[in-house]
Amino acid sequence: MTEALYHQDSYLKEFSAQVVRVDAENHALIPDRTAFFPGGGGQVADSGAILWQDQTFGVARAKHSPEGILHLIEGESPLPPVGAEVTGVLDWERRYQVMRTHTAMHILCGTIFRDYGAHVTGGDMDPLKGRMDFEFETMTKELVAVIEKAVNKEVQAAHDVRVQILPREEAFKIPDLIRTKINLLPEHISEVRTVEIVGLDLQADGGTHVKNTSEVGTIRVVDYKSKGKINKRIYIELE
Repeated sequence: MTEALYHQDSYLKEFSAQVVRVDAENHALIPDRTAFFPGGGGQVADSGAILWQDQTFGVARAKHSPEGILHLIEGESPLPPVGAEVTGVLDWERRYQVMRTHTAMHILCGTIFRDYGAHVTGGDMDPLKGRMDFEFETMTKELVAVIEKAVNKEVQAAHDVRVQILPREEAFKIPDLIRTKINLLPEHISEVRTVEIVGLDLQADGGTHVKNTSEVGTIRVVDYKSKGKINKRIYIELE
């Protein structure tokens, strides 16, 4: 399996690795380690480039596979062989926008859970924008304005964001660790990665985040919709 460097350091922009598998059918490489996030939990996959000798191979996206993390290569050029020592380079501007967005989603989730006790029922994000569904019976323009003010107060509070990897049994002793309505963690996962916005939110999460909420920037709630009797969707954008 591919070592997920992004789990320990979300700010790693470049890394060295060795090709352990070439997937000709998908025109993809699997390295022994990577900083490319392969998508999941509502967070989009990373893109960037793989450098080998004097060649640059565009990475359209990273993707999970049973053998490791696939790096789907653009074009039709012959791929570096198994054993090749390569360098991976992220599209950092895009990745950092996603990191800011992901942390903003946790601020939104943590604030609403704290203030209203509403669980998350779904979510998705792109660079600098996202949407999240909550268990609300009613949603009004006035309530949305209150929520927007509250989440930006937490941004400005400059909370540190901490990552830990805990044994599953220890992690599940933490109250309200799983904020989604359904527990999405498969039984075979023995360790749980947690992301804590200190003083606001603590969740099981495998994605990438900024180190401090002050990096998020201004959060604007741009729309809201009813998606059912007790399911309301909130859309955000970052400035």
